[in-house]
Amino acid sequence: MSDAKKPDLENPVQDFVANRWSPVSFDGRSIERGELLSIFEAARWAPSAFNEQPWRYIVASREDGEPFEAILSCLVDANQTWARHAGAIALGVTALSFERNSKPNTYARHDLGLASGQLCAEAAARGVQVHQMAGILPDRARELYGIPENFEAVTALALGYPGENLELDEGIRARDGQARSRRPMAAILFGKSWDEPFGQN
Repeated sequence: MSDAKKPDLENPVQDFVANRWSPVSFDGRSIERGELLSIFEAARWAPSAFNEQPWRYIVASREDGEPFEAILSCLVDANQTWARHAGAIALGVTALSFERNSKPNTYARHDLGLASGQLCAEAAARGVQVHQMAGILPDRARELYGIPENFEAVTALALGYPGENLELDEGIRARDGQARSRRPMAAILFGKSWDEPFGQN
């Protein structure tokens, strides 16, 4: 990991958390099938409201050829330009209603995000990085994969091994050289009242 990607931590965290980032330049290597399945196993064991597990994933490996091109076509053009070099691409899909009573599941997107978060952490622990994208074509995905009406494609994930890809536009590649930054802890963690940082007297 380059110095620009090393996080400026205020508190210690596990290495796989600190080392996780979202590259746009992948080296084109495929991800071994067992490795990929273990990454999605981490998503399978995420917690969810009422244990509904509303998330579903559609995935294709780079080595799959036509299925990879199909899932790539569900991304907006700007994301296709760089994601085509990833080792695998997945669509994150979530249920819109509870299976238990058919009522709207207002927690479903949160739960999909949590499952994808665990996926990202497991991937990073294995040396694989994940770039999540909002720029997808949900209607294209529904048509292509027959996604049921009570489910919705929400996001996409490009998984792979970071590496300088000279085929990409220099402006896109430059994004990988930018330093990572986060709001300070005092701006996100509150205690006695809003905007009063936790732990301060």
